Amino acid sequence: MKRAVILDPTAPEELAFLQGHAPGVALVAPAPGEDAVGLLRDASVIVSKRIAVDGATLAAVGSGLKLVQLWSNRPDRIDRAAARRAGVPVALMPQRGCIAVAECALLLLLGLSKKVVAAHQATVSGAYRERGVEPVVTAERLHKFQWMQLPGLYELHGRKLGLVGFGEIATEVARRARAFGMEVGYWSRRRASSEIEDAEGVRYLPFAELLAWADAVSLHVPHTAETSRLIDAAALARMKPSAVLVNTCRGGVVDEAALVAALHAGALAGAGLDVFVQEPIPFDHPLLRAPNTLLLPHLGGGSGGARAKHAEDVMANVVAAIEGRPVRHLVA
Repeated sequence: MKRAVILDPTAPEELAFLQGHAPGVALVAPAPGEDAVGLLRDASVIVSKRIAVDGATLAAVGSGLKLVQLWSNRPDRIDRAAARRAGVPVALMPQRGCIAVAECALLLLLGLSKKVVAAHQATVSGAYRERGVEPVVTAERLHKFQWMQLPGLYELHGRKLGLVGFGEIATEVARRARAFGMEVGYWSRRRASSEIEDAEGVRYLPFAELLAWADAVSLHVPHTAETSRLIDAAALARMKPSAVLVNTCRGGVVDEAALVAALHAGALAGAGLDVFVQEPIPFDHPLLRAPNTLLLPHLGGGSGGARAKHAEDVMANVVAAIEGRPVRHLVA
């Protein structure tokens, strides 16, 4: 039976879960605290979540290696030149949960740009009557464009998006933002390689510069002691009054009281939030009365089951490579 080796230490129950998605393949991995080197000889596929795949790793396998499968949407942790020399293809695998969160971030950006909440409320309440507008039967050249005359609408095209953090989710956000014609910059505690920056069409800026540069700031960092209230009153003051803030990571990354104050003062044009310090957000929270907000009940993770779906996607590539069938998401 052909073997696939997961480089990352993997608990038995996790390995059994993955094995269920790879019929006909002997899936092996080091136990937590062990190294995978002793497992590599004669493997058909290498799978890596976070362990770097270098020339020495490839050489330890032998000549029968058919694929290096990365548990990622970016080729950060592989020596691609060494893989090319060895004649071994490399495949990525975008994570469905990351894609779901990225779509939510773009939803918030778009919703703020078109003032979707105010537009919906005005439409369903018949607020046009307050403006003395009467309904007419429309035709190609007869209509009531923007009948509520909502102020401050804009397009994402040509705007600057600043990503705070640049991991898997932020990468998916950057790809979608670029499709809308946005210019994308980022700050991260660990700067990406120039190869990744060029491939993703992003530029690195120091944190304070990014906040001042961006027309929209989207947060994509874990909630740790270092990032707790990262977006505080000082950070908000660095942003343009015309800018908006989007948060789809964790509520504690934002000082909610400072955000409310900035929105009421007009120091920030809007905020789109899918996450909060307390969830559900308390019914009497000041954010619920702040102007120019678009608030969601933490639905950015998608429909659920992302872990299982991603495992299925990765293992499908593993099985396909071993069986000689086409593999998805090959790196050029």
